[in-house]
Amino acid sequence: MEKINRQPLIAHLSMFMACAFWGLMSPVGKDAMTHGIDSFCMVSFRVLGGAVLFWITSIFAPKEHVPLKDVLLFAGAAVFGLVCNQCCFTIGLGITSPINASIMTTSMPIFAMILSFAILHEPLTGKKVLGVLTGCCGALILIMTSMGAVNAKVGSISGDVLCLAAQFSFALYLSLFNKLIRKYSVFTVNKWMFTWAVAFVLPFTNGHIRAIEWKNIADTTLWEAGYVVFFGTYVSYLLTMVGQKTLRPTVVSIYNYVQPLVSVVVSVLTGIGVFKWSQGLATILVFTGVWMVTKSKSRRDMEKAAVSASNRTDK
Repeated sequence: MEKINRQPLIAHLSMFMACAFWGLMSPVGKDAMTHGIDSFCMVSFRVLGGAVLFWITSIFAPKEHVPLKDVLLFAGAAVFGLVCNQCCFTIGLGITSPINASIMTTSMPIFAMILSFAILHEPLTGKKVLGVLTGCCGALILIMTSMGAVNAKVGSISGDVLCLAAQFSFALYLSLFNKLIRKYSVFTVNKWMFTWAVAFVLPFTNGHIRAIEWKNIADTTLWEAGYVVFFGTYVSYLLTMVGQKTLRPTVVSIYNYVQPLVSVVVSVLTGIGVFKWSQGLATILVFTGVWMVTKSKSRRDMEKAAVSASNRTDK
């Protein structure tokens, strides 16, 4: 009897669950930040919890030697990949609606393409340019909707811009530290990055943590903060790693669309957010722009195509 290969199914389920956890993190985190835990405290809990969990996990993972030079490079990676990214997103989420925040998270591939062109000299194609323009139109519509909003359930322009800045920061991290993060396992990368993030964040947020009136914090709020730390920060990273080992990058990127879908449904059902037609139009434009960018050929794809064509000509 032929053995069934379950690895693709496991990979798809892992990516779906990771993005579903991230999508749920927006309304859950938003609710926690409106009931006694502010944005600065939430960022602190995420980086501290991530550092502890990844260091514990690394004990059971294969050991990797990291020279001092790379340890210091992880500090720079932590600035863009965690500190700026998580501070901008979490503070932005605390200001704007969870729906807007989750829609903005899908824009990262657009920034990644722009920075790949500027830093890594990836070629620009007509489809990439059109994709960027389409995605930017969607983001602009979302921001303009927030400008006319009368409450945070619809959105906030400052919160939207911060969530957008978070995606730019993460894309910059991927462009600048791509070789470093590919050099080591996800456990090694994250334990050092989260450690540096703790060193950078806690000195500035310690006062916020000490000011929390724990006796007034409901158990539900604590569970919500725990969800953000464990599922939204730790488990999702591990599930993404499982998916990326089997699935192509273009397939992985498609699962980004799960995040806003989950966030919209949960936010509307719980009354945390309001979904307007303009947000629907913005979502379609951003999704379309990201799809066009991710479907465009990279420099490596073009080089392979050129070599393949040359081989056919030689024959």
